[in-house]
Amino acid sequence: MKTYAQKASEVQREWYVIDATNQTLGRLATQIATLLRGKHKPTFSPYIDGGDFVIVVNAERIRLTGRKPEQKMYYRHSNYPGGFKAVSFKQLMAKHPERVLRFAVKGMLPKTRLGRQQLTKLKIYAGPKHPHAAQQPKVYEPRPRG
Repeated sequence: MKTYAQKASEVQREWYVIDATNQTLGRLATQIATLLRGKHKPTFSPYIDGGDFVIVVNAERIRLTGRKPEQKMYYRHSNYPGGFKAVSFKQLMAKHPERVLRFAVKGMLPKTRLGRQQLTKLKIYAGPKHPHAAQQPKVYEPRPRG
């Protein structure tokens, strides 16, 4: 029996919609990253973008545990002298709640061209509405803990 190697032309993509209401940020991000990479499929190949599209709604209602909402910081640098910027979780949630989840998922994907391509299949919306009804997304229930 030969080992099966998936080809890019054989990939069948699904659309999933996930409600982020009262979901823990990191636990939800790992499940989204798994869907984007295609690791939930038996035909997974690490060098093929075989993952599915993921729509996340209610990103503004995601939560963190403990004191992280007050303490978590997001950092960036412009590569110019004095160009270091720091934004707290609360500030980022107030202004761009979808970026919080995007940063978490991005950190869980490969840091290559393939990872950037997989990240484009992630659609995040702060509220409950999304414009992807024509794709007939399936409701994805995140795995329960325990």
